[in-house]
Amino acid sequence: MKQQDKIQIEQLMRDKHFDDALVALAAIFETQTNSVDAFYYSAVCLRYLNRFDEALEQLQALRKIAPSYGRGLQEEGHIHRAKGNLRKALHLYTRATHANPSLQGSWRGQIEILLKQNRESEALRLKPHLERVLKMPPPLIAAMDHIAQGKLSNAEDLCRDFLKQRPHHVEAMRLLAEVGMKLNILHDAEFLLESALKLEPENDLLRVDYIEALRKRQKIEAAHAEVMTLYSDNPGNVHFESLYAVLCMQMGDYDKALELFDSVLAKIPGDPVTLTSKGHALKTRGNTSEAIASYKKATQSSLAYGEAWHSLANLKTVKFNDEDIGKMLAQLEGDDLKFMDRVYINFSLGKAFEDAEKFDQAFSHYAAGNKAKKAQSRYSAQQMTDEFNQQKQVFSPAFISAAKDSGHSAADPIFVVGLPRAGSTLLEQILSSHSQVDGTLELPNVLSLVNELRRGGNMTGDNLYPSILQTLDNSKYREFGETYIADTQVHRQGAPFFIDKMPNNFRHIGLIKLMLPNAKIIDARRHPLGCCFSGYKQLFAEGQAFSYDLADAGTYFRDYESLMDFWQEAFPEQILHVQYEDVVNDFETQVRRILDYCGLPFEEACLSFYKTERAVRTPSSEQVRQPIYRGGIDQWKNFEAHLDPLKEALGSVLDRYPS
Repeated sequence: MKQQDKIQIEQLMRDKHFDDALVALAAIFETQTNSVDAFYYSAVCLRYLNRFDEALEQLQALRKIAPSYGRGLQEEGHIHRAKGNLRKALHLYTRATHANPSLQGSWRGQIEILLKQNRESEALRLKPHLERVLKMPPPLIAAMDHIAQGKLSNAEDLCRDFLKQRPHHVEAMRLLAEVGMKLNILHDAEFLLESALKLEPENDLLRVDYIEALRKRQKIEAAHAEVMTLYSDNPGNVHFESLYAVLCMQMGDYDKALELFDSVLAKIPGDPVTLTSKGHALKTRGNTSEAIASYKKATQSSLAYGEAWHSLANLKTVKFNDEDIGKMLAQLEGDDLKFMDRVYINFSLGKAFEDAEKFDQAFSHYAAGNKAKKAQSRYSAQQMTDEFNQQKQVFSPAFISAAKDSGHSAADPIFVVGLPRAGSTLLEQILSSHSQVDGTLELPNVLSLVNELRRGGNMTGDNLYPSILQTLDNSKYREFGETYIADTQVHRQGAPFFIDKMPNNFRHIGLIKLMLPNAKIIDARRHPLGCCFSGYKQLFAEGQAFSYDLADAGTYFRDYESLMDFWQEAFPEQILHVQYEDVVNDFETQVRRILDYCGLPFEEACLSFYKTERAVRTPSSEQVRQPIYRGGIDQWKNFEAHLDPLKEALGSVLDRYPS
């Protein structure tokens, strides 16, 4: 909706001319059929006119295009409260404040309903949140609202302008750090939160944010020390105890993590969140049967807790029975599910029906889950294509030659790159079974560096990367390489080589070769139909928004392959292409080829990789604990009737991969 239209509508509503506002909104709908603001304003007007059912119809339409829009959820809460459905209203107010913590009406609504239901202890826990918002200056309320709506540039501007007037305002610093966290500008976020904590060292909520920033920067030891402060100063606080357990997991201390999770469960028996987290710890450690039991307890405790269902599905080795399927379907039939719970359950049902060989039903649930995630995403396939093309423009032969040998000489890292679900976890497990190689995890260090380069001094604004690389002194590349080696040391166990398997690093091979010219790079690749569809039915935590749409996935694969062709030409014989199907069909030959490329002597342990005991945190964790098998190669063919958008987007790329 145009700004002038918003001003007009809001003025009519302030003057209580709701019928006139609806007429104006009807005119806007003629040209803007998916306007979030138009649906929201229409619902508000209809509520004030006591036309509740019509208002709810507008809000249902709004949910389809903006499922996590906090003001829409709050408006639904107001309507159900007006209709006397307090249970439903409370649920919606809770979801609204989760989506947008600036909504005073939803905090107040929850408290008033809880008090009316004689749930005073729960109401008391919410009062500090309301008081915090009420005390907050209006510009920061507006910044919170912008963050909730994904308008991060607006939020950054408001926070920076406010800090110019009040440079030591802790809440403004925290909000600006939140913008940085959402944009993965982690260095700035860490600095802001560290500075804010010096001003208010007793601010526990601020310390929790600081811990999250440290975790994302992979400063696990520092985060662990901070959480110990929280844990020691707040005995009995189950939230801080859970956070301590999570940090213990990341430190590799699974025994302590499980001890803490059990302590939390003793205080709040059956808590589905803790049971699921405990399951994650058990799964990562390789205790699969115990992990399954913990996940199942979580589903029994709360049928609506989607992450527990999805965690079972994500094991790949668990099959749901008819009773499980019935329970999940029953949850979808209601409208009380939180957004992500609905997404989780749809993906879980996709897996359930696929295992039952009911492929059309399976696809319908995968499609529903992906459609919801795509509606929440701002992913642009064209923008991604443009970013890939910029890499080709910057890394000309002249630029590469001028920066040659400028980086750090360390040959320790082995980067395994490519698209997700292309077999990178299998390659990591094979290599980490070698006595000279440490397996780590998907390290964010390169992506964090890219994001710092991308924005220069601001968190939002023009994208300076990769063109900014042409302006840097060669000594900067050596500095980048030295920093990378130093910062990743915490993940190593003493072997001379280690693996960084962040798949998205393929976008930044040019930067990697400038800062670490002796690093090895392995491109894990898989047949595009198998790879893209496997990604489509895998719900990723973050960073793979192209996977929510088959056409987007096809375009992304096509662009990825084009960029990899470019990198191979720019850095000849320095990148090893490993095809997943070749690994499955001729395993020992490919293992020897990979080891030879890495300069490693052959070791039998690499052939029996599935016996290697190590923590594996990716969705393929259970698969790489089994011998090699061909079963997954052709699974996409069961869904071929639905894959035309993917095939059309892939185009001529398919000619390089005969089925």
